[in-house]
Amino acid sequence: MNDLTVPHPVFKALIERAQRFSPLKVAVVHPCDTTSLESVVSAKEAGLIDPILVGPEAKIRAAAKEAKIDLAGFVFEATLHSHAAAARAVELARSGLVEALMKGSLHTDELMGAVVDSKLGLRTERRISHCFVMATHGHSEPLIVTDAAINIAPTLAEKPDIVQNAIDLAHAIGIDDVRVALLSATETVNPAIPSTIEAAALCKMADRGQITGATLDGPLALDNAIDMGAVRQKHIVSPVAGRANVLVVPDLISGNILAKTLSFMAHAEAAGIAVGARVPIILTSRADSEAARVASCAVASLIARKRAP
Repeated sequence: MNDLTVPHPVFKALIERAQRFSPLKVAVVHPCDTTSLESVVSAKEAGLIDPILVGPEAKIRAAAKEAKIDLAGFVFEATLHSHAAAARAVELARSGLVEALMKGSLHTDELMGAVVDSKLGLRTERRISHCFVMATHGHSEPLIVTDAAINIAPTLAEKPDIVQNAIDLAHAIGIDDVRVALLSATETVNPAIPSTIEAAALCKMADRGQITGATLDGPLALDNAIDMGAVRQKHIVSPVAGRANVLVVPDLISGNILAKTLSFMAHAEAAGIAVGARVPIILTSRADSEAARVASCAVASLIARKRAP
């Protein structure tokens, strides 16, 4: 796979799994900086994506020239500015000309504004949510954290979609036994802590078939969700506790803090993807490693292939 360094076996496995399929047709939205273009080139050279560069062609070419990136053979869809690029990329997805979107150098809110447009966007019956697929040290299995980037303070009515989106993603990337921990500050239901009540309700929804494809448990504190020592100390009997591979956070703030703590203090790496729309949306950050950005493309490819008839 050329010179791409893959520092974690979780990402290596995801990339190799996605490489079994033909490259994913992706609209790359406003890739007008070095980081965006390097990600596109790496994913293309890895055989993961077949990109269309959507945005101001002169700016894209200028960024490529500055970074000494050769764009010979790349397809362009010229627009005047980033807002028009987001709208055109969504239009390409609605028409079936691309199978995924990839964020370039525009702000996430600008891209997602076009995606969630009620008339011209990519909404489905599901609520759109974000998942980090994390590669953590000492673990050979991906860890999914949701939602840490899109839904600020989701209600109980909205959380079943967020949970189901994460479960479907887990299956798409090859996790057969999906174990969902609904996080709070404690493992007991406390009326003074609304997230514990919501966690209990979501578990009952799963019992009634309103959420499918996984084993759910909650409320669980983070230590109870991922550490068997904590589970034994507190005498928790659960098929999920200590073994969770999907962590559902109460709100965006707690999720963002959790994901960034794992990344910056525990040196985990995170592939970012928005799910629940008509097509997967690759959302990467400038702080992400090259391997994480390419792994995000691999995750999008696996989601698209899972959806394909």
